[in-house]
Amino acid sequence: MLNLFFTEKNLIPNLLVRNFSSVGVKAIKFTINNKKYESTTAKTILEACRENDVYVPTLCYHPMLEPVGKCRLCLVETNQGGKMVPACVTDLRDGIEITTNSPRVVNSVKSNLSLILATHNQECTSCEANARCELQDLVYRYGVEDNFPKIFQKHHQTVDSSSPSIIRDMDKCVLCYRCVQACSLLQGMDILSMTGRGVHAVPKTAFDFPITETECINCGACSFYCPVGAISEHSAVRKTLNILENKEGKIVVFQTAPATRVAISEEFGMEPGDISTGKMVAAIRELGADKVFDTNYSADLTIMEEGSELLHRVANGGVLPMFTSCCPGWINMVEKQYPELIPNLSTCRSPQGMLSAVIKNYWAEKKGVKPEDVVVVSVMPCTAKKDEAIREELKTESGVPETDIVLTTRELGRLIKLKKISFLSLKDSEYDNPLGESTGAGTIFGNTGGVMEAGLRTAYELALNKPMPTLNYTPVRGFKGIKEAELPFGEITLKVAVIHQAANIKRYLKKMKNGEVDHHFVEFMICKGGCIGGGGEPKSLTNDYLERRMKGVYSIDEKLKIRKSHENESIKQIYKDFFGEPLSHKSHKLLHTHFTDRSGKK
Repeated sequence: MLNLFFTEKNLIPNLLVRNFSSVGVKAIKFTINNKKYESTTAKTILEACRENDVYVPTLCYHPMLEPVGKCRLCLVETNQGGKMVPACVTDLRDGIEITTNSPRVVNSVKSNLSLILATHNQECTSCEANARCELQDLVYRYGVEDNFPKIFQKHHQTVDSSSPSIIRDMDKCVLCYRCVQACSLLQGMDILSMTGRGVHAVPKTAFDFPITETECINCGACSFYCPVGAISEHSAVRKTLNILENKEGKIVVFQTAPATRVAISEEFGMEPGDISTGKMVAAIRELGADKVFDTNYSADLTIMEEGSELLHRVANGGVLPMFTSCCPGWINMVEKQYPELIPNLSTCRSPQGMLSAVIKNYWAEKKGVKPEDVVVVSVMPCTAKKDEAIREELKTESGVPETDIVLTTRELGRLIKLKKISFLSLKDSEYDNPLGESTGAGTIFGNTGGVMEAGLRTAYELALNKPMPTLNYTPVRGFKGIKEAELPFGEITLKVAVIHQAANIKRYLKKMKNGEVDHHFVEFMICKGGCIGGGGEPKSLTNDYLERRMKGVYSIDEKLKIRKSHENESIKQIYKDFFGEPLSHKSHKLLHTHFTDRSGKK
């Protein structure tokens, strides 16, 4: 296991906390490739190079993780000691002279890449990481050939495809340690750890169990940070392509999650946070979808049910605090590690689960088609949604999943590229109604704090018959790991909390067990930043991609005329035509679910 360090306050890498404020710090003067620079903040050599647009190759480094200096690709020469040093773990010092492009450095990069290739399964053409593999890019950039014999081929592992969410192929592992750090440092799950030594080292589960036999919550953080194809989402691209090209009388319906519209753009060279809703819908139509609906619609539906459930619990002495149930990774954590908290979970399905049920029942009935003739393809930022889709509780009476296929945002990008669709040149297209109409409240589900804020907008107005003083409820916004707030709510003060990232969730639950926190309503999201940081979102090596995605989500909310779920006319209509009212018998049957103790605890 890596020697990882945590800060009690934020659970962030040491590198980030040691870069102290520039206030009162003397400028550090240095040179890179004979050009003079200066910095007022202590940084590593790698950070200084990147800040000044000087290229240094890396493979094990990621700005969200603790640098470990294992791949040795970022070696540079300095005037301090005469030897090459790893730029990612070497501090910048006053007067240092750095060389990144000397023949010695370039030859070192090429040699290290050749050694990596000597132990790497190079089935690139069929690999899920093909065309987005960091190793592949480096090998091409430096013109490296596979010069070493495969005498070090070390793993010959059986591919672990036991999980519906991720696939592990350790013959492709480059020993970057990113997956171990993501699982342990960011998520606090400790499912993976390094075993073996030298070229025989490999990240494994305890006792080398298949992923499904561990406490893995299917968050996909390991797949997001993997630079190659050693861990990838369990792809449904080929299956989706086959269905779209061979419908055989089926009606193919897509639904897209809130966070996808501020991230899919990155798959086509646009910036994080760029809003591509219309182009995404247009691209899905080009793929051959018969209908495109918006999961934001069912996010509004979720608020109607979950808000009503919260008010019912508060008024009638129900189990409190009530926990949100939208995040499938969080649900997996409760069922596997904290089954005693199952009564605290809202019984609401996730928006994906709700919309799939509505499509195969309400919409199919209105259109006069059989539910089994409708194929629901869900586009989600989350690998855990693949696991959620096959839950027994979310199947039709005939035992068929209501969500037939789940694609991650990355997979949708790959599918669009496979079909040679020119994403950037597409004209914007609108969602199909009635299941395409949504509000700003549904949109902000993609951000940490969004479910809470959307819920409060509606619960406050339904309970007190007046709007909240402000729709932008800033106390639950932002990247603080645990956010707490109090809101005057009639005769009581409603106490709420928002937690994102699995490691922070564990901290909160420990405080709850110790009686240190007391809330009525708590939102949990497994991934950093919420769904915008989901394991199935486009991969990024920039420092601020989450901030930019979050800003994009809030900008959509700000621009919409209707920003409260209970003001969505299509939501009003479905209750009038089909469900009657929130928490009705029919809504309980189709929009709610139950959870199961999978911990093995007695």
